[in-house]
Amino acid sequence: MRLVIARCTVDYSGRLDAHLPEAVRLIMVKADGCVAIHADGGAYKPLNWMNAPNRLVCEPDLWRVTNDRGERLEIRLAEVLSDTAHDMGIDPGLERDGVEAHLQELVAAHPETLADGTVLVRREYPTDIGPVDLLCRDRDGATLAVEIKRRGEIDGVEQLCRYLEYLNRDARLAPVNGVFAAQEIKPQARVLAADRGIRCVVLDYDELRGITSDALRLF
Repeated sequence: MRLVIARCTVDYSGRLDAHLPEAVRLIMVKADGCVAIHADGGAYKPLNWMNAPNRLVCEPDLWRVTNDRGERLEIRLAEVLSDTAHDMGIDPGLERDGVEAHLQELVAAHPETLADGTVLVRREYPTDIGPVDLLCRDRDGATLAVEIKRRGEIDGVEQLCRYLEYLNRDARLAPVNGVFAAQEIKPQARVLAADRGIRCVVLDYDELRGITSDALRLF
């Protein structure tokens, strides 16, 4: 990971246009190519970022980040205060909690939960940027990449987007469609998923386990 602290301006163009006036910020460049700009505050969320895959061109006073979706991020460096790089090795990843791991097992055993005619190809399908929870085929034979969460939030949708961009480079799989499945999906995650062409599925944990709820249902 490369960490640069610099006085800079940032301009983004793509789904919308955004400008950050000159200030001291932290620029992070991760091993997978993700570029994120942080302020000294605002918790974990960057002020702006470009997820991998992308192309980064670094000149002495200007960095340009572009991708195949036509997005563009320009960082103009007025003064570099610090520039360091660290080899962080391979991260083992976040261990799933019991419910989330079991959800993956249950959906793998009953892929028709996602849609009639869906069949499982493989669990934990490996890629260079991490394993996809489930790789499936729909009733028409099209490839589905499925990300399963207990609670569906924006980060999970962005994670699935990165997998989709990678998988769609493989002619044997493309076109690959995304399915974001969770017990609960936040409204912001639904909006982002719809914008990226990803289908959302709400999972009923008890129903998957064969437990019938006594609660009245309105059909």
